[in-house]
Amino acid sequence: MIRSNGICALAWIALGVLVAGTGPALAQDASPAPQKQTTKKKAAAPGEATAPAKLELEAKAMDILKAVGSRLAAANTLKFTAVETFESLSRQGAPLVYATKSDVIVQRPDKLRVIISGDGPASEFYYDGKAMMAYAPAENLVAIADAPPTIDAALESAFRSAAIYFPFTDLIVADPYGDMAKGLKHAYYIGQSKIVGGTTTDIVAFAGNGVFVQMWVGADDKLPRGMHVIYLDDPDHLRHNLILSDWQVDAPVAADVFGSANASAAKRMPFAHPHPEPAKGARPPTGAPAPATTTPPKSP
Repeated sequence: MIRSNGICALAWIALGVLVAGTGPALAQDASPAPQKQTTKKKAAAPGEATAPAKLELEAKAMDILKAVGSRLAAANTLKFTAVETFESLSRQGAPLVYATKSDVIVQRPDKLRVIISGDGPASEFYYDGKAMMAYAPAENLVAIADAPPTIDAALESAFRSAAIYFPFTDLIVADPYGDMAKGLKHAYYIGQSKIVGGTTTDIVAFAGNGVFVQMWVGADDKLPRGMHVIYLDDPDHLRHNLILSDWQVDAPVAADVFGSANASAAKRMPFAHPHPEPAKGARPPTGAPAPATTTPPKSP
């Protein structure tokens, strides 16, 4: 999961991000605040097993996910900031936390810009419907390749050719709800928060395809404000969190933001995988088969 120097800095992996915890009263299965106990709880009989939670797609949770998908899919342009934090095991085995910030501009159906800064080399990604550029400004290195004519296809091409993946990919594809709902086995409504995103949000949890997600969604505008993600096949259950802010829907976008003169003039590097296999936790864009994963390197 460590971003290395040079063009390898452009291999952004699907990780997700920090959300402030909500109080236990909001959790569907949380216990009430501790009170003075007057009676003893009946002890479980030897060998008695707790019944597993019923897996179901709760209508209220699915309605919220559909509303998010509809709001995002209907937008001609999107601007937002995504702050990602993700854990990586240290030498001692305890997780360290790293962070990145992505400033994102989307123009459907065929334009995307992502400017990334954070706890590693800065990176820039441009797609204008004809070509895509992955640029490392500090090293003055750029990879440029022909690209297919839609954002979805370009994201898939970037993943397959160079392991480039953004943690907010599910939100910028043509059908966000279809991407989130695919393979869902469990979805339920948790409650509301007035902390995340500085507004009232509805909180939902859903799981499927080996991923558990808790999402905070604006109660009024149906825009996602935060996501907490755990990959269920990760034995360490490392946490990935995403805070989404500064949303602008259908705001005017200048044509020249989807290219860069500095990137075009930089030293060329080929689009290629920085590692033989994508790092653990990477997920391909919608429609692409999941690649094999390997254990991430230990952090210092």
